[in-house]
Amino acid sequence: MARVLRRRELGRALLARQWLLERADATTEEAVTRLVGMQAQAPYAPYFGLWSRLQKFGTADLAGALTERRLVRVALMRSTIHLVTTADCRSLRPWAQPALDRELDTAFKTMLTGLDRAAVAEAGRALLDARHLTPKELGAALHERWPDREPRALVTVVRNLVPLVQVPPRAVWGVGGTTRYATAADWTGAEPAPAADSGHVVLRYLAAFGPASVTDVQAWAGRTRLRPVLERLRPRLAVFRDEHGIELFDLPDAPRPDADAPAPVRFLPEYDNLLASHTDRTRVISEQDRKRVMTRNGMRATFLVDGQVTGAWRLHRGKASTTLEIDPFRPLTTTERAEVEAEGSRLLEFAAPGADHDLCNGRAAVIGREDTMTGGETDRQ
Repeated sequence: MARVLRRRELGRALLARQWLLERADATTEEAVTRLVGMQAQAPYAPYFGLWSRLQKFGTADLAGALTERRLVRVALMRSTIHLVTTADCRSLRPWAQPALDRELDTAFKTMLTGLDRAAVAEAGRALLDARHLTPKELGAALHERWPDREPRALVTVVRNLVPLVQVPPRAVWGVGGTTRYATAADWTGAEPAPAADSGHVVLRYLAAFGPASVTDVQAWAGRTRLRPVLERLRPRLAVFRDEHGIELFDLPDAPRPDADAPAPVRFLPEYDNLLASHTDRTRVISEQDRKRVMTRNGMRATFLVDGQVTGAWRLHRGKASTTLEIDPFRPLTTTERAEVEAEGSRLLEFAAPGADHDLCNGRAAVIGREDTMTGGETDRQ
């Protein structure tokens, strides 16, 4: 019989892989590679995610990698915007194509009925080869040729069929800017590579998110029919079961700490893949709290106490001060509150060095302040 891994054991294993039990001595690009990309719908979210995972990280590290084209923001797994290395963009983008196709066949099915998608994709590619365009500009140009179609749907066809990156200054810390597209081939100077081998991608996923079931891998990827891949890998993998009897796969030598391994307070940004890469997420968040975190517009920024999501947080920036609003989902002990406040103070110093800082609990304390979300306006496209 396969060994049973309890919920806390699975949680500690996940946090260890994610460098959330102990910050890693690694570079920005090494971290993004390790994590198989970082969800980046909120443009500044990866800055906070990397700060929580790395011993040495400054905003210039990520901003420089974006402007120097070593990292890019592109639609990948689950058809969501991810921050990845240029090399991973070339191989993961074609590997993620089934997820992007499925979005067109489901969410946009009615709007695209009878449309020659390939023709739209090629028209969009030609427009973007001429100059970088915002989604609105691209949609307007395509609408001239297809006046009976919604511009948003036409843009999504191009986004999902042509590898596109969002170019700086979008997501550059302290600069920002509107979303503007370029083709990945033009921006990176290299054509897409053949799709990554599914077995290799699954092994990378397990290294960053395991132990995991077949449905966990598929939830992360936004792809189906990955069971045969895991079956081919089975001889190379360790096999466990969770408390419900579901089979879990893992790398034999991957870290699986004890259930009582210390788990320090950590702050996670909106849309962090820690909370989006399994079907059963109770290893790090209860079902009740998951409903609090998932909103109509996305996923709130959260903080962990003893390895579990225990509350949400938000930054409010004024002209001369920055406030960190902490919203616990349960009463914190005196020790827990002190640890949350200590880590929160470090977060404030990272986000707004030199500014007057303040921590508060509860929404009433920040009513009337200038309100800036932790990651800025999110990027659907």
